[in-house]
Amino acid sequence: MARRALILWGGWEGHEPRAVAEIFRSVLAGRGFDVGLADSLDALLDDRLDQLSLIVPVWTMGEIGDAELENLCRAVEAGVGLAGCHGGMGDSFRDSPDYQLMVGGQFVGHPGDDGITYDVHISDPDHPLTNGIDDFSITSEQYYMHVDPSNTVLATTSFPVAEGPHVPNGPFEMPVVWTRRHGAGRVFYCSLGHDERIVALPPVLELCTRGLLWAARAG
Repeated sequence: MARRALILWGGWEGHEPRAVAEIFRSVLAGRGFDVGLADSLDALLDDRLDQLSLIVPVWTMGEIGDAELENLCRAVEAGVGLAGCHGGMGDSFRDSPDYQLMVGGQFVGHPGDDGITYDVHISDPDHPLTNGIDDFSITSEQYYMHVDPSNTVLATTSFPVAEGPHVPNGPFEMPVVWTRRHGAGRVFYCSLGHDERIVALPPVLELCTRGLLWAARAG
C-alpha cells in the first residue's frame, strides 16, 4: 500500500503556497506516495491523521485552532513526519508556541528584505540529506530565526557585521537546514523557498526532496 501524505497550503499569498504545494505533490507522487492537498486547516481534524506517513505545511502566518493543533502535534508525536520550507513551515501560526516548538524554530526577520545574495554552507556533508551537495549561493531572503539548540543542523548561512538599525549584529552563523525529533516523528525544515522559483532551484529542490522523504514514516 502506498504511503499517504497530506500537504496543507494557504496563508499569505506572497509565498505562492498553491504553486509550492504542487511542486511537493509532484515530488512525493513521483516516489509512490498517495498525496492529498488541502486548502483548509479543517483537514487536521481528521481522526485518521495519525495514519499518514507525512504532513507538509505550506501555510505562512494565519491562525490555527486548538483542536487542529492538538491533533497535528499528536499525530507527529505518534510517528507522522513533518517537513517543509521557508515561511510555509517556519512562519506559520505565530501565536502558537507549541507548533513552533515542534518545528524547532520560528522566523523573526529577513534583514535586507528579498534579493540578498548569500552563501549556504553545508555544515554536515556526510549526512544522507546533504551528501554530495556542495555549498552554493542564492539570491533571496536570508532568514534570521529563533532556533531550538537541540536541532541537528545540516546547513548554515553567515550574517555579516551589522550595517544599520534593526539588523542582527554579526558576524554569526544561522541555521538554514535542520532535522529534529518530536516524539516518534521526524521533523525536517529548510529556510530556503520564498516562492515557486526558489523552491525549484536544483540545490533547494534536492534538499527539500531528501527532507520530505527522510521525514516520512516508513510504510
